[in-house]
Amino acid sequence: MIDVVDVWKSYKSGTRTLDALRGVTCHIEKGRFAFIVGPSGSGKSTLLYLLGAVDRPSRGRIVVEGRDLTAMSEAEQNDYRRETVGFIFQSFNLISNLSAVENVLIPFLPRGVTAEQRERAVDLLKRVGLGDRLDHRPYQLSGGEQQRVAIARALVKRPVLVLADEPTGELDSKTGDEIYRILRDLQESMETTLVVVTHDRRFITPHDLVLDIQDGLLADAEPAAPGFGPGGLHAED
Repeated sequence: MIDVVDVWKSYKSGTRTLDALRGVTCHIEKGRFAFIVGPSGSGKSTLLYLLGAVDRPSRGRIVVEGRDLTAMSEAEQNDYRRETVGFIFQSFNLISNLSAVENVLIPFLPRGVTAEQRERAVDLLKRVGLGDRLDHRPYQLSGGEQQRVAIARALVKRPVLVLADEPTGELDSKTGDEIYRILRDLQESMETTLVVVTHDRRFITPHDLVLDIQDGLLADAEPAAPGFGPGGLHAED
């Protein structure tokens, strides 16, 4: 599904060059629930956005379902983000004057919304427990409900890859537990590959792939809990 090969990402800061990622190599199988973990500033969000073709690596290759993201033109990357990837952000990123259904349908708005797509959006909102909130605006929803709308929006186009950046970072622990339950249910039923950046390891289960980033480097594959084998990650420094 995803192959990351010797990926570096560097930024200029005055006369200095800062390496956010330093030779990252890993593999994520199709249909996996994967976590990218590590302290603040370790490079985990940088890797996530490279997987989404929001940015380009300074060096190395990223291949998703046989497509080399680093060889794509800007237009091809736009198509990849629109057709292949669903994004879930910490801050929800809902449009305040749109209803829950309309916010879910945002990926389809540039080309027009079909009746089938609207039906799909309504079905997803019902599946995340918002069947009675379809016409509510974001200000009428709690933080957890807004994140459910964001999850439905990410999945409505049936992406092969969903990328989530600290999806429970602005939620209390109880609501966070519920959001992860929803994510796992939908990921399993839709057979979507889901990659989550988090600093909170309590949401990780023994069956998840864990990519641990420290100072721009991937540690060896680690078991999610004592007694379990490695998650299939191979890193090169």
